Amino acid sequence: QVQLVESGGGLVQPGGSLRLSCTASGFTFSSYNAGWYRQAPGKERELVARIIRLVGSTMYADSVKGRFTISRDNAKNTVNLQMNSLKPEDTAVYYCMADRSPNQYWGQGTQVTVSS
Repeated sequence: QVQLVESGGGLVQPGGSLRLSCTASGFTFSSYNAGWYRQAPGKERELVARIIRLVGSTMYADSVKGRFTISRDNAKNTVNLQMNSLKPEDTAVYYCMADRSPNQYWGQGTQVTVSS
């Protein structure tokens, strides 16, 4: 059974940090690209960060560059998102995703709220 399970969300004050983790099971995670997306209320889901299988190259949305860092540990089947200098506009449900054509798997999402 394919699963992606996110953890690490919560409430944080502006300027604070959170670390999201996603654990994969039921497929060969190391052979998949992985990424984090987010969806704020009333907005479309958007790509936050992506890490490519094997070579480990990364890409980020302009809005999070310099603040967020994506990483993966293929031995543990995990992909992580370190979020620093958080802003209220980062508030959203964050989703983990793994893909390798034609497959695409999603986690259930974890809420991140940035508020004082």
